[in-house]
Amino acid sequence: MVLLDTNALMMPSQFRIDLFEELRDLLGSYEPVVLREVVEELKRLSGGHGKDAAAARFGLEISGKCTIVGSGSDEGSVDGRILGYAGMHDGMVLTNDRALRNQLLTARIPVISLKNQKKLGVIRR
Repeated sequence: MVLLDTNALMMPSQFRIDLFEELRDLLGSYEPVVLREVVEELKRLSGGHGKDAAAARFGLEISGKCTIVGSGSDEGSVDGRILGYAGMHDGMVLTNDRALRNQLLTARIPVISLKNQKKLGVIRR
């Protein structure tokens, strides 16, 4: 299972990469999962104008290719819920968010991140 955060779903628009193809090349088979809270965050971001809003709209569109799940928590930030869900379900997280990446690695949760703005790679601590 690969859990995608808001930032990850905006990457294809921002960096012109095919996220699902990159994941397939990197991992072979995988299940892409997105928290409902991430979808809500994308909806909020997509309401504006500019590049970030356009990237969020595209992220919403491609989130439809993923399994959408609830985090199982009503408390904490979206990043905290991602951390909790990935830890409970023994998953990897795709993110480019440095703070989240550091929290995940500290918790020994593998992270997939964009390298050189063109290829995905796995980071483990």
